Amino acid sequence: MTKMNSPKIGIAGISGRLGSLCAAEAAAYLVGGLSRRADLAHSIFTDPARLASQCDVIIDVSHASQIVPHAEAFSEAGCAWVLGTTGLTAEDQQAVEKAAEKIPVLQAANFSPALTMLLDLARQLAAALPDYDAEILETHHRQKLDAPSGTALAIGRAVAEGRNVNFEDVKRLDQNGKRPDGAIGFASLRGGQVIGEHELRFLAKDEEIILSHRALDRRVFARGAVQAALWLANNKPSGLYSMSDVVRGNNV
Repeated sequence: MTKMNSPKIGIAGISGRLGSLCAAEAAAYLVGGLSRRADLAHSIFTDPARLASQCDVIIDVSHASQIVPHAEAFSEAGCAWVLGTTGLTAEDQQAVEKAAEKIPVLQAANFSPALTMLLDLARQLAAALPDYDAEILETHHRQKLDAPSGTALAIGRAVAEGRNVNFEDVKRLDQNGKRPDGAIGFASLRGGQVIGEHELRFLAKDEEIILSHRALDRRVFARGAVQAALWLANNKPSGLYSMSDVVRGNNV
């Protein structure tokens, strides 16, 4: 990709709650977006390939059902892809990784800079405290469809990475019964209009340590997504990137 001072940004899911905030934050760079409904405020595309052909980078906060067609369309057009959609299947993830062989892809369950640093701390603590029980509690608004949240699962994966174990082998979504050694437990609360709260607890017999993050304004995710888009469009080669690369200012 050619380095550009003012990249053209598209947004998949532009009419959604987060997509509309991304559109506001990216107004100076915005070409338009993909949506399943009309939006008088923005240029709406129904064909991902057409939008990708007019953009340098697309922020995707749409739906997991669109991952495979988006991966194909964006990689074919050579358009960078900032992916914030969660709830992906193994097939979806494979499509993302295949696209990253042709275009730069930044995948993140959460675009908050502070939450990104919490993931790094989770890895460090998990490695330093291998015998402590790890439990993750997340709270979101009552309309949220998935549980645990994508961010909670990302925290769990960070713990597993710190302990050098397979996350799928140790995650515990069903909290009934005695707690197995080495398990990473999850609990979810839904109610009201909570934007997002996450807590990671490492518990031992005689002490515990807690990492927590609370989003006070959904705009923090939109600002992070646009920051990621501007970073990714700035002459990054193909590959799979994370929000940690953005926050740490890694240059490739």
